[in-house]
Amino acid sequence: MAFAIVNGKLIDRSEAKVDIEDRGYQFGDGVYEVIRVYNGKMFTVKEHLVRFVKSSVSIGISLPVTLEQLMNLLEELIEKNKLHEGIIYMQLTRGVAPRNHAFPSKEVPSALTAYSKEIARPVESMKLGVKTILTEDIRWLRCDIKSLNLLGNLLAKQKAAEEGGYEAIQHRGENVTEGSSSNIFIVKNGVVFTHESDHLILKGITKDVILKVCLDNNIPVEERTFTLEELAGADEVFLSSTVSEVMPIVQIGDKKVNEGQPGPVTKKLQKLFTQEIENTIGLLRS
Repeated sequence: MAFAIVNGKLIDRSEAKVDIEDRGYQFGDGVYEVIRVYNGKMFTVKEHLVRFVKSSVSIGISLPVTLEQLMNLLEELIEKNKLHEGIIYMQLTRGVAPRNHAFPSKEVPSALTAYSKEIARPVESMKLGVKTILTEDIRWLRCDIKSLNLLGNLLAKQKAAEEGGYEAIQHRGENVTEGSSSNIFIVKNGVVFTHESDHLILKGITKDVILKVCLDNNIPVEERTFTLEELAGADEVFLSSTVSEVMPIVQIGDKKVNEGQPGPVTKKLQKLFTQEIENTIGLLRS
């Protein structure tokens, strides 16, 4: 039997349902978070929960449980589902109310759900690298909120899928922002560059770990906007996300990056990122 969390309770996943008038379903009125699990333990869970709360506060939704209670529920979910390697997906919406664009009264309780899923590390893709495409960033201007409103991201990801790509690199005019579900990095002359964490991108938890790893290991790194021209002229390009970790990009559209091979800085960061996981969680499966 698989389990899920629904409004503070662990229940049989087959019985986990949401109301047809849940505002997450009707308006995308909510936020979400994805937490990586290695060896049955959550990685960077505190950072994910902080972002989860920050996103919810940004749109005026309160958690129906305390953070301590939520942490206990997530740990119990992992144990009950015997999750060794995968993710936890959790979602918070403004709750169930008759359809109206204006918020319902504060008496309407928010709705919290979560479930787990087995997902292996993308070892082969991390070794070989992936293809991406370029697409205009058509999303709203609060991408720092991890909102359920992902239609712009989905359209970009679908365009990438239709062109045989792993990810879509988005840009606003000449400035690169981020991937449809990832942060984007370039390497030039040994220096790592990635977009600053402002309202135009999501402040990635994996991105922050990479920044820390760079600083701890004397790898020059700068958080600043870079252009399509700089992207095209980069020595290396890679993306990061909770599921993809440090993923080399070896092709953008028809153009090869580093002759179609993962670069030395990217490979070094992969090793350092794995060490960071193992320092926190323990040795990983090869």
